[in-house]
Formats: sequence, structure tokens, C-alpha cells
Amino acid sequence: MAASGELGAIRAYLGHRRSLPYGADRDLLVRILKDEIRHRRLVIDMLGGLGGRLDPRAERKLMLVGGTIAAFCRVGGWFVPMVGAARLECDNIVEYEILARLAWWAGEHALIDPLLHLAEVEWDHEVWLRERAMTHPLWRCVPCWPRPRPRAALRADFEAFLRRPTAVSRRFSLLVR
Repeated sequence: MAASGELGAIRAYLGHRRSLPYGADRDLLVRILKDEIRHRRLVIDMLGGLGGRLDPRAERKLMLVGGTIAAFCRVGGWFVPMVGAARLECDNIVEYEILARLAWWAGEHALIDPLLHLAEVEWDHEVWLRERAMTHPLWRCVPCWPRPRPRAALRADFEAFLRRPTAVSRRFSLLVR
């Protein structure tokens, strides 16, 4: 699902980028788009290394979702897509943290650092997009989600997990619900 989610994000960011005039916002989206393409390739490589393969139904579904978001970007202005993207990136941070812990439990330790790196890049995306959206007057009307923990906390929390995987896993599962 992570690889398919990245495909949906790529489609959405392509539409979002096209909806923006040339300038700082468009440059930001191009950087994020390139990251998402790299993420998809990396996740597909990880999946292949584990003997897995992409789910064609998930690919179609998330391609459609990304395409729908891309189409909306052309008529909805920059603000709503920026807020939506920031919110989705926030969820991605947690998903990659969970995957890193699952990789540890599965004994796939070579995947941990790349997964934590993916979480860190998603953290960057969420912060950039949120900060840009916060400049809009309608931001005060948005039901806000909590700001992400400091970027360094991603690795620190994983180190804490390694010291006490059972206790930390219980606490982490409560945060994810």
C-alpha cells in the first residue's frame, strides 16, 4: 500500500504543481514530487526484496484518488490542496515509523534506516506544506491536527523502542489509533 500511496501522491502533486504559477510554491511542489518518485522506487525495491509485489487493485484505486485530487487542484486554488497534502504527509510519517518497527520485529534490519529516512522526508513535506498553508487567511477555519514531533524525535523514538520494544510498542499503538 505504501508504494501505491506514493503513486497516488505523485499523481496528485503533478496536478497541484500544474495549478500553481511559476515561483516558490511551484518549486516546493517540484522538490516534493521528486521525493515522492524516489520514495515509490525505494518502496518498490524493498517490496521486491521481500518477495512481494504491487497490488494491481491498490494501484488502480490510488491512481484514481491521485488523479481526482489533481483535477480538483485546477479548480480549487492552492490552499485546499496544500492543506490536504500536509495532512496526508502527517499520516505518512507515522506509517513509515510503524514500518520501521515492523521491519525490526521481522528481522529485516537493513530496511530500518531507509524507512526512518522516508519518515524524516515526509516530516519535511508536512512542515513545508503546513507552513505555506498557514499563510492563507482561511487557515484559521481549518480543523488543525497536531504539529509533528521534532524531526529528531523520529530516530530518538525508534532508539527508545529498541531499548524496550514491548512497552514502547504498546504506547505507540495507542498513539496510532
